[in-house]
Amino acid sequence: MMQLPLLPTIDAALNLLALILLIIGYYRIRCGHRQSHRRFMIAAFIVSILFLAVYVTHHVTAEEKKFTGQGLIRPVYFFILLTHIVLAATVPLLALRTIYLAAQGRLDSHRKIARVTFPIWVYVSITGIAVYVMLFLLEPLFPAGT
Repeated sequence: MMQLPLLPTIDAALNLLALILLIIGYYRIRCGHRQSHRRFMIAAFIVSILFLAVYVTHHVTAEEKKFTGQGLIRPVYFFILLTHIVLAATVPLLALRTIYLAAQGRLDSHRKIARVTFPIWVYVSITGIAVYVMLFLLEPLFPAGT
């Protein structure tokens, strides 16, 4: 299988960028700046689409990296991974619906679903970065048992 070792790092960077854009977008709407909020949230969505393209490319072209850490870190890793996967599956649908409602000018409905979409999207971004850090950077600190 072809190996593209930088793809997980690129994905983590895209997750971080999406997180930053989401937080700035949230801050902009809290300050009453709708157009700026709109631009940041659309940018976060585009970055998330890029993330998904890189993620799929990585998983099609590389062998799966298994977490081999032992001890307390193991259940922590799998809890983070499981909640990340389950909630990540909801983000595209929630984000599309949230964007659609805003584009239709249905701002009350947009606000209601955004109150659900935003924290889930932020959590998925943070846990995506955490999974990367644990799997690729910290795992050597938690070697497999003998």
